[in-house]
Amino acid sequence: MAARRMAIQGLAGVIGRECLMACVAFRVDASLEIGTGHVMRCLTLATALRERHAARCCFLCRELPGHLIARIEAEEFEVLRLVAPAAAETSHSGQGAGEPAHAAWLGVDWSQDARESADLLASLAPDWLVVDHYALDARWESAVRPSGTRLLVIDDLADREHIADLLLDQNLGRLAKDYAGLVPANCQLMIGPDYALLRPEFAEWRRPSLDRRDSRPGLSQLLISLGGVDKDNVTAEVLQALRDIELPRTCRITVVMGATAPWIEVVKRVADTLEQPTEVVTNVSDMARRMAEADLAIGAAGSTSWERCCLGLPTLMLVLAENQRFISDMLDRSGAAVAISLREESGKVSLNDAIRRCLSVPGYLAEMSAKAASIGDGLGAQRLGRLMHEQ
Repeated sequence: MAARRMAIQGLAGVIGRECLMACVAFRVDASLEIGTGHVMRCLTLATALRERHAARCCFLCRELPGHLIARIEAEEFEVLRLVAPAAAETSHSGQGAGEPAHAAWLGVDWSQDARESADLLASLAPDWLVVDHYALDARWESAVRPSGTRLLVIDDLADREHIADLLLDQNLGRLAKDYAGLVPANCQLMIGPDYALLRPEFAEWRRPSLDRRDSRPGLSQLLISLGGVDKDNVTAEVLQALRDIELPRTCRITVVMGATAPWIEVVKRVADTLEQPTEVVTNVSDMARRMAEADLAIGAAGSTSWERCCLGLPTLMLVLAENQRFISDMLDRSGAAVAISLREESGKVSLNDAIRRCLSVPGYLAEMSAKAASIGDGLGAQRLGRLMHEQ
């Protein structure tokens, strides 16, 4: 860690004072309801800004159940804490007239969050404020944004107004016109998976992953990863379904879960009942390698979709929240993944039928892999960092 600080200080000296972003503040949360993806992609961007542009990055996070503040601090970023909401506030529905659809994710009323956030930001005077939160919109941004601070909004929904200078929506199938009337006319839009915020190791593993798929077709390694929280224990449902599916006995199964996932012990017990060798791991630091070595994934249609695409990993995809449905539909339509269901659902393939197709149709996995790999190269954080630096 000390070596990392020295390297950053050295980089600052090489780049020169006039080229640096002095401070970037992130307003983002994780929780059992929100999941971990928003914080993880902000960490990716913060790391790129620190390492490439010597930026000081600070996070404003509320202490919601399942927060990732310790994870952020372990990466040596400063966290300014917004206190956990009282029990009465936690039940705040937040969805009155004009409220964002995900207003309740904030845990408190937006105006309270704005007051508390503005107080913390006053001492930072950031060059950039980055907001990645479905519960926040232009009202919060107008109340909080310090004078002279540029605003980057990271969004996936195109369902509310913003006053952003830059807006990133990394989703396949999203169009600039989807934000017409939702952002100022001079807002620069960064649309599509070319801007997906992936950690550098995914770009580093991309070539080895694609080369391995060319040389070793088939299904001998299955990766299951249904988000950092999986509050509804869908992972256990998937494992139970796999007991009735004729996978090769030599197929190895790896289940990856977040450290805050509430059903880890249940998942481990179910994993022990499978015929195939099955391991359950948490809080892994080598996800890119694990994806590169897998032949097929069963995953959620969230932000990890772009990690799998970068590595050309064929995926059977489950929708775990309504806000994932757009991603699922677009990836299924592109042929880069297959939208499946564990229950009878119109228009969806069953897990059993999907795996049978993977095992029995020659070239099926290879075709899915090629289409996935064509979607993104894993360099989105670097592209976004350059744009922020140039403004």
